[in-house]
Amino acid sequence: MKVLVVGAGAREHAICNVLKDDVDLYSYISKKNPGISKISTYHIGDEGEVDKVAEFAKENNIEIGIIGPEAPLGKGIVDKLESIGVKCVGPTKSAARIETDKSFMRNLFEKYNIEGSLTYKVFDNTKDLNEFLDSYDKDVVVKPVGLTGGKGVKIVGDHLKDNQEAKEYASEVIDNAMGGFAQVIIEERVIGEEYTIQAFSDGTHLAPMPAAQDHPHAFENDKGAITGGMGSYSDVGGLLPFLSQEDYDKSVKIMKEVIKAIAKEAEPYKGILYGQFMLSADGPRLIEFNARFGDPEAMNVLPLMKTPMINVCKAIVEGNLDKVEFKNLASVCKYIVPKGYPETEHGQEPIEVDEESIKNLGADVFYASVSEDNDQIILSSSRALGIVAQGESIFEAEKIAEEACSYVKGNVYHRSDVGTKSLVDKRVKHMNEILNN
Repeated sequence: MKVLVVGAGAREHAICNVLKDDVDLYSYISKKNPGISKISTYHIGDEGEVDKVAEFAKENNIEIGIIGPEAPLGKGIVDKLESIGVKCVGPTKSAARIETDKSFMRNLFEKYNIEGSLTYKVFDNTKDLNEFLDSYDKDVVVKPVGLTGGKGVKIVGDHLKDNQEAKEYASEVIDNAMGGFAQVIIEERVIGEEYTIQAFSDGTHLAPMPAAQDHPHAFENDKGAITGGMGSYSDVGGLLPFLSQEDYDKSVKIMKEVIKAIAKEAEPYKGILYGQFMLSADGPRLIEFNARFGDPEAMNVLPLMKTPMINVCKAIVEGNLDKVEFKNLASVCKYIVPKGYPETEHGQEPIEVDEESIKNLGADVFYASVSEDNDQIILSSSRALGIVAQGESIFEAEKIAEEACSYVKGNVYHRSDVGTKSLVDKRVKHMNEILNN
């Protein structure tokens, strides 16, 4: 079967890796990803030019398309591919609004009385915005309505000093139409531990994956700027050290209710639904949904799949999705980034990656925002590659991943604390304090 994966990052490399032995694999990538290019018939082009992607798919008789990044989904790539007979693992433009339009997502919770939402308001002018924040005495989260590559959200007490700074930033979002909308969402700030549950959906049935926890802060001990994600872990049993089966099941129930609501308000949702939750004193609260795999969380769960990925993709497009099985192992992903990231002087520099030594340890390399030129791997100003390992425990996987990171040479950095006992214990202690207050 001919399968096309759209996207050039580590998430897409991980998708390609679990497909490569079972399909005739093609990729449409914005730059030459050193990993994807080795295992697929690739074409370099703008992933957002959906007509050109469709032309490539037609020329190569592609049967199934898998869409990695959010931007092409927002441009209707699935609608275009399906119009020429290519079935897709990815939602239509209308259904993808669960990510591309955050007000659409919150309205679903309100209209269908779905548990787990946050208190929120949407503003399109600074007058009403300022009046609200002047009278609101709790810390808030400021979110552009549209897509900002995971970097538009700012939190009082983290990135913003107080609600006065929140007003200034929210006004900037409106004035500059950040994310493509001259609107901003103000949400209550919920205290707890964040986690992610990703699930396959065929529009009716949902098959959830193991939970994972991302580490968005740039530096160790959760310091520094919020990034696209510096690493993540998943645990044996599909839960997390602070997440119970009951709270996992409640989260999945929320996702199932949302799938039903999207089908009523837009179109059946086919693809991957990514739920970012906060475990609070009141149970799981939904922070946001993404309309695709997470990055780095995809790298935690995809290598653990026991059910062949191509079987899952077929079930999604045919509408007969059933349970998806995963190995009962823990996993740790550590992201290698240019030194100083997200502010870096080392873009366009070469790095050395000893893939053979990394694989001999039992770890995997998934390439992200790098390019290949004359057999050299070249950094960009963004995340470079994910190192992923599995083990009988988080800490066993962490030791392998940490050792594997030593085989990447250059002006690079990674958070060595991701998956360590001290950091995991900190998460558990924090959650216990919240629940016992």
